[in-house]
Amino acid sequence: MLLSAVGESTVAAVMAVHRAYFRAKSLVVVACPTEKQSAELVWKARDFMMKLGLRRRGDGSNRISLRFPNGSRIVGIPGKEATLRGFSAVSLLIIDEASRVDDDVYKALRPMLAVGKGDLWLLSTPFGKRGFFYENWAGGSEDWVRTAVPATECPRIADTFLAEERRQMGERWFRQEYMCEFIDEGHQMFGRDLVMAALDDGEPLFRGPGSGAKTGFQRGGGSRTR
Repeated sequence: MLLSAVGESTVAAVMAVHRAYFRAKSLVVVACPTEKQSAELVWKARDFMMKLGLRRRGDGSNRISLRFPNGSRIVGIPGKEATLRGFSAVSLLIIDEASRVDDDVYKALRPMLAVGKGDLWLLSTPFGKRGFFYENWAGGSEDWVRTAVPATECPRIADTFLAEERRQMGERWFRQEYMCEFIDEGHQMFGRDLVMAALDDGEPLFRGPGSGAKTGFQRGGGSRTR
């Protein structure tokens, strides 16, 4: 599932607890760009766990973790490719702030789902038209469920606050941060959509020597064929 929304971390915490509580001996892995972010999401899950009347405790192996009476675990890890390996048969993998996670980290995380045929949730505010989060959102397979919830649809956020944010941030940054829009980075000469539209999968215009094809070229304003 792909989620671009306001309050996505809370939704992820609820889903993590739901999976761990109702599916015995399941492993839920939460990956974020930093250890602190992973910890924040797991602690949100802890609060929901305690509302179910369950005692808070770790799994004894991982510092950021929760263990349920049915043997299920929720484990938080930082998005560092060199340190995140070692988990297998993951029932649910949640990558929060996915637009800020490196592609190499994403590729290292995916094999965790192989044995358990687990589910994958990517959650994030957009961060430019780049990376695996954008690619899966804009052009990924139909296996993904895509959900976007802009700030204007969140009843907890006042219209007056959003109006002030738009003035302070500027239109481009506001649309990305609050309206779930993927915006081109400002330093490119050509936008990504324009570049992609210019690509052609047909025959190349120029071929090197020995290709068996004629090569057209221009010199001094005239046209020649060799």
